[in-house]
Amino acid sequence: MALQKITTGKIIDKKKRGEKIITITAYDYSFAKIVDDCGFDLILVGDSLSMVSLGYNNTLSVNMDEMIHHTKAVSRGVSNALIVGDMPFLSYKVDKNDAVKNAGRFIQEGGAEAVKVEGGTEICPTIKAIIDADIQVMGHIGLTPQAVYKFGGFLVQGKTVEAAKKLIIDAKNLEKQGVFSIVLESIPWQIAKLITNSVDIPTIGIGAGSYCDGQIIVIYDMLGLSTDIKPKFLKYFGNIGDNIRSALKNYRDEVNQSLYPDKEHSYEFPTEELDLINEWFEKVDLDKETVNNKTRLT
Repeated sequence: MALQKITTGKIIDKKKRGEKIITITAYDYSFAKIVDDCGFDLILVGDSLSMVSLGYNNTLSVNMDEMIHHTKAVSRGVSNALIVGDMPFLSYKVDKNDAVKNAGRFIQEGGAEAVKVEGGTEICPTIKAIIDADIQVMGHIGLTPQAVYKFGGFLVQGKTVEAAKKLIIDAKNLEKQGVFSIVLESIPWQIAKLITNSVDIPTIGIGAGSYCDGQIIVIYDMLGLSTDIKPKFLKYFGNIGDNIRSALKNYRDEVNQSLYPDKEHSYEFPTEELDLINEWFEKVDLDKETVNNKTRLT
């Protein structure tokens, strides 16, 4: 039986029923299709693609056109999961009108059904403007990677009383503005639990413990494809990177040894006509034949 299309309303309903919300990032058609086939609730086309797909040092370098390009690819592979486009650096914090237009591009061009923005209380007016334009918004507080230079690195947030209070207040204010969920990144699990219990919308954790309503992780990280950075919360659920390296080395070695392709992996010319080709090949002057063919074509 085909799965039903996930909506923001269904995401909220899962929290009400006490069901975990399973989410992950994806950046291209092939991975998105595999994720969707596995019955995930939500796929985030994260600005993390800046690092794991495009090779930048952080998430600040990826731009709107690149994000839309990858969102379009993901949307072509998804039938069931909710697709959320991650609004990149400088696409929404400079001007509210630009924020609405850029959010709209994710929906109109990218095929997403919602967008994600980083920030707390200070970003609420922009979130309201986007929601007023009938665009669904996912919030994101805690470690917000677009503010990495402000934080001085990818550091755990909310570790002091005042910082924890601010996170809780930010979450409540985001809920009041109408976001359908909030990503909690790299904060103590006790604070994530308090936030989760204090809002009626789902919390999606990444490095925020098990009491969140759902979890998200970067697909390249959990598969062991991207191993340059390994934060405490990251668990490898597969060693696909090692498998790929092994496969590539096997391919390289078999080509070097003329083992691949063998006849099983090669196309056959009709045996009964092969002698005719061989006889022609032995007699023909290929240089002259080439000239004649060019003459006829012109």
